[in-house]
Amino acid sequence: MARTNSFTATDGKDIQYLSWIPKAETKAVVQIAHGMAEHSARYEYFAKFLNKQGYTVYADDHRGHGKTAGEEKELGYFADENGWFRAVEDVFELTEIIKTKEPGKPIVLFGHSMGSFFARTLMILHPGTYDAVVLSGTAANPGIVGKIGKIIAKRAVKKQGPKSRNEKLDQMSFGSYGKSFEPNRTKFDWLSRDSKQVNAYVADPYCGFICTSKLFEDLLTGLGFINKRAELVKMQKNTPILLVSGAMDPVGAFGKGVRKVHQSYIDLELQDVTLKLFEGARHETLNETNRDEVGQIIESWMRSKLSVFTV
Repeated sequence: MARTNSFTATDGKDIQYLSWIPKAETKAVVQIAHGMAEHSARYEYFAKFLNKQGYTVYADDHRGHGKTAGEEKELGYFADENGWFRAVEDVFELTEIIKTKEPGKPIVLFGHSMGSFFARTLMILHPGTYDAVVLSGTAANPGIVGKIGKIIAKRAVKKQGPKSRNEKLDQMSFGSYGKSFEPNRTKFDWLSRDSKQVNAYVADPYCGFICTSKLFEDLLTGLGFINKRAELVKMQKNTPILLVSGAMDPVGAFGKGVRKVHQSYIDLELQDVTLKLFEGARHETLNETNRDEVGQIIESWMRSKLSVFTV
């Protein structure tokens, strides 16, 4: 069972997080940053698997998500100002707490989807903090589409207010993902081939909600930041990075976008970047029909990068 905890962020916001502690000695820590319109409890299966391998796992519910949001009306909103970097800093503040709880233990940051964008931001803002980074279901630079989306979001914030639900941008993003899998059983078939996992997502009141105009603006601000070369050069070159994606993930442009990110890191002369695409898998590889295989491959990669497992 996960333990429920909380901490007060530097701006006074209460951030809820879960921890999964192994019965045996902790050899390393995995910190999970979940995706957009979901929450940390969805990673319990993966966390329990990691516990058996000697990892302690921590995962916060980001601002506007899960138990940190609390009420459903608060879902999908980061902050009044500087929301992207504020939400990212929450993840880093949890990292600092982990360091006090697990002194001397290596920390792997696992970011999925929007959480992978958080991780990519953290590698720029706090280089060298993590012993390894796993980017799951990440995406390439949205380019002109992202710039147009940000203009739409900013206009909506001005006209309807920052907490207005933006159905247009939701349709442009999530709605467009589903088109590749028509005829659809649900609007979230793009997440996984496993219908039980999709059903659980659909039934979860803390999943699949329409985010606010302000969060979309914040998200597109973050995507712009992590694709600026002037920022990317600040990353530590020897941090091991694993990119994991489904070959049928529309977020990663069916592998094309993930390959672009992989190549961009190679072009930056990062020294240890690995790409793993899973044929047939969709966006949530940890909730796919082959999730055990995915988990084992991720753990094996982490084990190979952390000296605590080789001494």
